Amino acid sequence: MIRIILLLVTLLLFFPSPVKSIYDPLSVPNNKFGIHIIDENDLISASHLVNSSGGDWGYVTLVISQTDRKLAKWIQTFNQMKSLSLIPVIRLATILEGDTWSKPSLEEMDNWVQFLDSLPWYTQNRYLVIYNEPNHAKEWGGRIDPQSYTDILIQLSEKLKEKSSDFYILPAGLDASAKNTSFTMDEAYFLSQMYNYRPDFVNYIDGWTSHSYPNPDFNGRVTDRGRGTLSNYLWEKKLQVHLGITKNLPVFITETGWRHNQNNINDSVNVSPDKFADNILLASQTVWNDENIVMISPFLLNYQSYPFASFSWQKLNSDKFYPQYDAYRSILKINGQPKLVINSQETKGIFIEKPQNRENYLFDFWPSLKLVLINISNKL
Repeated sequence: MIRIILLLVTLLLFFPSPVKSIYDPLSVPNNKFGIHIIDENDLISASHLVNSSGGDWGYVTLVISQTDRKLAKWIQTFNQMKSLSLIPVIRLATILEGDTWSKPSLEEMDNWVQFLDSLPWYTQNRYLVIYNEPNHAKEWGGRIDPQSYTDILIQLSEKLKEKSSDFYILPAGLDASAKNTSFTMDEAYFLSQMYNYRPDFVNYIDGWTSHSYPNPDFNGRVTDRGRGTLSNYLWEKKLQVHLGITKNLPVFITETGWRHNQNNINDSVNVSPDKFADNILLASQTVWNDENIVMISPFLLNYQSYPFASFSWQKLNSDKFYPQYDAYRSILKINGQPKLVINSQETKGIFIEKPQNRENYLFDFWPSLKLVLINISNKL
């Protein structure tokens, strides 16, 4: 018995643990439909929305701010998302100071890395969006600084990937409709400044984040094409090629959607919920059919007050939804099969799901087993 244990210990010590890394999310069956939420209490409604009509393993976009790095809360949230078959896309945020988000600090990077690596990720790809619309001064400490954003993006990507090669890094989505003003910068100019400063920044990202809103005024037509439309991500691809970026970057549309008119009886600008629903169905059949799109998460499932109540799919002061919710549910979806990971960190939470499709799970039990066997051998 002792010899067997010693042999196992030797094998574990000399054969390295399986090394995981990111994979192309479009290489497996992928349910591209998702939703953007603000509150984890909306996860069940999100699951009913994106995992409907034949779908499973849809996406959900959430924000974690610097002041909300509460490990116990997020462990429970991650375990709930797993039980609901939701793939998380996490956007990082700093601290809101008045109406402006503080500029990220280099000193906070290690705290972010430690926190994010402590979460019980159950998808092999750990999708992270590095902050939000830095071509707005209010999103970057009151000052637009493409070079500073590039530095933060590269350094944080390096640190995260040093910690785990499973982190799938996405840049901040940019506002394509912004002009060159004292508080905003044209997206093409912002991106060109990033590229001129560090053309290798694309080596530190794995996909592309797009805010493809139907502008102007969030009420454009589905059939509109080009910059500032529902197909804005295609314009961004052309911009990348124009700048010299040849790397293929799968597209994550983390924000899109219309603003509806249900919160102002005198609103003649924004679309009606019925028109919103029609737009959703048409978009799913046309502009969202692109084979390079990994996910689409319209903004926003539920928001009960200013400034985003007009984007909310859930009615004010109600648990009912506007017609766009049912329209989105009715879209035919597929059974997504993301590569999943079971690891020891899940025991921190309240839910451990047994794998149904073992081929899509990567088991990372070697470190724990190695420790157990070493402890046994030391006692003999």
